[in-house]
Amino acid sequence: MRLLVTGGAGFIGANFVHAVVRDGADDVTVLDALTYAGSRESLAPVRDRIRLVGGDITDAALVDRLVAESDAVVHFAAETHVDNALADPEPFLRSNVIGTFTILEAVRRHGVRLHHVSTDEVYGDLPLDGAQRFTESTPYNPSSPYSSTKAAADMLVRAWVRSYGVRATISNCSNNYGPYQHVEKFIPRQITNVLTGRRPKLYGSGANVRDWIHVDDHNSAVRRILADGQLGRTYLIGAGGERDNLSVLRTILRLMDRDPDDFDHVTDRAGHDLRYAIDASALTDELGWRPEHTDFEEGLRATIDWYRANESWWAPLKDTVEATYQERGQ
Repeated sequence: MRLLVTGGAGFIGANFVHAVVRDGADDVTVLDALTYAGSRESLAPVRDRIRLVGGDITDAALVDRLVAESDAVVHFAAETHVDNALADPEPFLRSNVIGTFTILEAVRRHGVRLHHVSTDEVYGDLPLDGAQRFTESTPYNPSSPYSSTKAAADMLVRAWVRSYGVRATISNCSNNYGPYQHVEKFIPRQITNVLTGRRPKLYGSGANVRDWIHVDDHNSAVRRILADGQLGRTYLIGAGGERDNLSVLRTILRLMDRDPDDFDHVTDRAGHDLRYAIDASALTDELGWRPEHTDFEEGLRATIDWYRANESWWAPLKDTVEATYQERGQ
């Protein structure tokens, strides 16, 4: 299969590319704008086995040419960081909405299979004390500029499936962690704070709950959906990893031999969603997918080890990220 991966130099996309190349894929093209969140270094281990094209997914001519050369597109490319969206939503509209429209028009013209990668944040949030989980039929209720643009992108995909017969599937996944995640994100920020002698930071009381999944499990689910998913369907990807942010931070501190209370509380994020939780039964029952990284502490320990061993990858990013957070009082 000739595979085009958009956003393949970012966190989840790069790990996806590593996985498919490791398993023998020999015709992989990555399209990535190589902004702050994507880097050639993230693809260094497989650089000799892929084609990396630097470019924007809103560039219709470039996208059309690359899609015409492909059998399938896996669309990871997106602006994703909620804090950045709150500060400046315009890039999120351009990349997440116009970019997805550009991809859809290209796959429509050339009859190419598409898998669109989205987020559970399109559903809004859940009560902290409830047992509810998001399902494929949960109404969309996005609460940030980021999640609203991803919701719009999902709706575009659904409309192009119905109106034009585009062969597409959608997945909405919970919070990922693992190697190559940008240090602006919660888990790698705290790990690298410790590694650089800074105190970790926690929004508000840390009661907000996220449903954590290892990036390799997310990507194995995407590959299963790409191969066997029912066209037009939405599949939710989760691994049953609900934990509040305070517990995650204290686990990181304990694994790094620090006092579990050695952190600072900082100003909470505006409109901070309370709880995410995924019901992945359609994926597990219909497609037989199962997560492999079910021991969160073991996965977190391996992630800490990766950041210890790869300071050259994240160190050039760290000071700029922390300066931005300091300006925001976080």
